[in-house]
Amino acid sequence: MSRRAVYVNARVFTASEPEWAEAIAVDGGTILAVGSEAEARAVLAAADALPDRATDADVVDLDGRLVLPGVIDAHTHLVMMGEALGRVGLTDARTLGEITARLVAARAAAPDVPRVLGGGWLFDSVPGGAPTAAMLDAALPDVPVYLDANDYHSCWVNSAALAELGITRDTPDPLGGRIGRDAGGEPDGMLYETAAQQYAWEHLAEQTTDADRDAAVERTIAAYLAAGVTGVVDMAFDELGLAAFRRAAERRGGALPIRVVAHWFVANTGDATANLAQVARAVDLAREASSPWLRVAGIKLVLDGVIDACTAAMRHPYADGSNAEPIWPLDALEPVVAAADAAGLQIAMHAIGDAASGIALDALEHAHAVNGERDRRHRIEHLEYVDRADVARLARLGVVASMQPVHADPAIWANWAAMLGDERADRGFPWTEITDAGAVLAFSTDAPTAPHEALPNLYVAATRRSALDASFPANHPEVAVPLADAVRHATRDAAFSCREEAVRGRIGPGLAADFAVVDRDPFALGDDALLEARVIRTVVAGRTVYEASDAESRPEEDAGRAVA
Repeated sequence: MSRRAVYVNARVFTASEPEWAEAIAVDGGTILAVGSEAEARAVLAAADALPDRATDADVVDLDGRLVLPGVIDAHTHLVMMGEALGRVGLTDARTLGEITARLVAARAAAPDVPRVLGGGWLFDSVPGGAPTAAMLDAALPDVPVYLDANDYHSCWVNSAALAELGITRDTPDPLGGRIGRDAGGEPDGMLYETAAQQYAWEHLAEQTTDADRDAAVERTIAAYLAAGVTGVVDMAFDELGLAAFRRAAERRGGALPIRVVAHWFVANTGDATANLAQVARAVDLAREASSPWLRVAGIKLVLDGVIDACTAAMRHPYADGSNAEPIWPLDALEPVVAAADAAGLQIAMHAIGDAASGIALDALEHAHAVNGERDRRHRIEHLEYVDRADVARLARLGVVASMQPVHADPAIWANWAAMLGDERADRGFPWTEITDAGAVLAFSTDAPTAPHEALPNLYVAATRRSALDASFPANHPEVAVPLADAVRHATRDAAFSCREEAVRGRIGPGLAADFAVVDRDPFALGDDALLEARVIRTVVAGRTVYEASDAESRPEEDAGRAVA
């Protein structure tokens, strides 16, 4: 298909003003016009009249379908997502027996693999919420088993994996992490936070080849395009990921079918000089890796863990009386944030607990003080529980609240709320509180910690009901956002979060021709249609990069094809 086209007979949600249109004219990678069919055709015809212009524009009849701006997943982990798509999925395995049955089946299907890898399990699917190596040993004693938790902040392994990693009772806990131990001090099979990163993940990375990573990247790209996602922001980019995406671009003549913005991961080494050296590397990459398809925008810092494992840093203890120290104390954080800010990098900080988000804002205030005032566009990731006063600070500092509706899915809420054990659970994921304060809210999925599909993510945002299990009641529906706002948070505001709101995130003249065609219209049919809707076409820079097969693009009732 030509990259000059007019898309007609559509119901176009622009995420801009005017909000609705019926046609889009595209020239190359750019939108020429949005409006009525007559208006779109007229603008394209006027362009055709210019000297040296071909008049071979295609006319694409979308049969009354809904068109949305291309979704930008503003927080994801691209290589990890592709790897997870190739592993045993465990999120919907809600008992230990079901978890182990899937692992045994995977082993039987591939008896020669050196390890069994899985992910997505939930703490409340395991007896007492306390996974142990012995539970896995009972099913698979002779092969190492590595299972990433749903939140990707801990890893559950069996005894064979502990032996492969060389973890014993004498192995020290790393900075910012913990090796789970039984009452006698022996490793119990759980690796939390940096213990998972430095022992399990680094070991698995050493066993992974470039070919493996290339396959993971291709799985991720294909999955996102099929979901109507046209842009992504990777929140833990490293040398291996950068090389893998550069190879993916090379395989395609220098471009990618999806736009990638990346934040370089900076770990707290405990050494100030080494920490600042990581920032310097990100500064270099921000200059070197800067194209319309792949660029490094800033750095990513993980300040704490997660509430489900009681590793998020809270101002008050968890229900069991425990608490967690921040991975980045303020005295270590301030010089890193100030240096990155001075260099013009965007800073994204993972902060789930209210103590961690308070530290993040303190560090940003310090950067403002030492570097002067300007448009920064820094971000705090997740903000699952944030102090009310810090919501106001967030807005005052112009910090983007980067949040994931799928993390508030009622089907995975119980353990989260139980760990807090008090009224704090009633203020979890306070989306409308944040927007009412005047802060920008950008939606994402944090895949693979949650499903990457865009439409179920919008469903949770608009309803606070479960996209995983309809039997659960809505989770604090008073902070749900209207569907139109949910789409804007996942498109327009997600583009704002990576400084690209003038380029993409809406459907309008002069913007990138990035959009998705959906086979059911939840604006006409109601929010529940999001759970059945499918993307049937994804367009990036004017090219159709995904089109559903006839089997995937099923017929739709006339009621689902409302027109403007």
